[in-house]
Amino acid sequence: MSDNINKTGITIACAACGEKFNDLTALATCSKCGGLLDITPALPALCSEELQNLFDSRVSITAMRGSAVGRSGVWRFRELVLPISDADIVSHPEGNTPLLERPAISKFAGVKNLLIKHEGFNPTGSFKDRGMTVAVTQAKRCGATAIACASTGNTSSSLAAYGAQAGIPALVMVPAGRITMGKLAQTVAYGARTLLVRGDFDDCLRLVRESSEKLGVYLANSLNPFRIEGQKTIMFELLQQLAWQSPDWVALPAGNLGNTSAFGKALREAQRLGLINRIPRLLSVQASGAAPFAHDFADNFAKRTSVRAETIATAIRIGDPASWDRAVAAIRFTNGVVTSVSDEQIMQAKQVIDASGVGCEPASAASVAGVRELVARGIIAPHESVVAMLTGHILKDPEKLLNTNDAYGHAAVNAPIEIDATLSAVERVLQSATKA
Repeated sequence: MSDNINKTGITIACAACGEKFNDLTALATCSKCGGLLDITPALPALCSEELQNLFDSRVSITAMRGSAVGRSGVWRFRELVLPISDADIVSHPEGNTPLLERPAISKFAGVKNLLIKHEGFNPTGSFKDRGMTVAVTQAKRCGATAIACASTGNTSSSLAAYGAQAGIPALVMVPAGRITMGKLAQTVAYGARTLLVRGDFDDCLRLVRESSEKLGVYLANSLNPFRIEGQKTIMFELLQQLAWQSPDWVALPAGNLGNTSAFGKALREAQRLGLINRIPRLLSVQASGAAPFAHDFADNFAKRTSVRAETIATAIRIGDPASWDRAVAAIRFTNGVVTSVSDEQIMQAKQVIDASGVGCEPASAASVAGVRELVARGIIAPHESVVAMLTGHILKDPEKLLNTNDAYGHAAVNAPIEIDATLSAVERVLQSATKA
């Protein structure tokens, strides 16, 4: 363990061997055994009601008129994330994402009390900003000269944006030909040096981990424990929006399993601090073409498997999830369920979400498709309260919106119509729309 003094009160330790690290570490994994690092925040010296009131006070009009840090939906919970001064924090701000209710989505899913939490309302259009504000803040604290990640797209655009804000050069590795135009455009525009790797996401992650170990760049994938600390705040904010009353279920897409891990950790801490009096069950939903975690769940996590991933849901097209160990603990702690849904089920759910005026990228729709699947199987009851996470903005994957035929040869639901520049042509379209 380093001799540096821990100034924040947090404890950083390897989950596998117990080796401890100081709070200025630049490591993403244990230097002794390669295991994942866990962060334990110092418990605030406040009772549960005082802590709830503290967090609630930071959503006031006064707070919203303050600095970026004061307006952040991540740093609102700093006592449970990383208790440092405002001057050290890199924030857009992020968080404060809406909790939505749409009858059409509830009807499709088969659940009366369904709410949608849309993380696509974050600055770069995905939940990744929650973890990245903390990871890049830590990179700044430890004096990193470069930051890097492997990505299917969302992580790269988030890293690029926060790296630009912090003034730290960013390097991203993405699978060549397997990243959507919207995500690639963001990454390039924000100034990250972008490497198109001939391989899949898992090849990119292997390469960026080697770069971190051999070249000294700061690794910002969800292996990084500070990413998990930021992503915990999705759950904290959700509970706060529900007046600290837990729903029965929280459903989320599952790829590299960072969110599954973060949600389980957040719920464990919320229970320990008395912020909630019961634990919601987690439902982690994978695409059937990229479902090693669902396979392992069916086998009671007897062993860890990997697959060569292939799915239309690019954000969760991952065959060897990095946060497997943490996610197993989260599912077991919450008595959770892991399932998989087909690409067709995902796109059916996306059509409903889009047509309700909410919209999301394909991977996000896996959460709603998973709820529908578990209702059909009798695991989720129609009367239970459910929150489904949408993790990315609709414009993250615009190609899927503009194809005149979908992946299954079906005509697009709302394909653009070319007309002559005449009023009669407009009238015919209006008449057909009214009849529909």
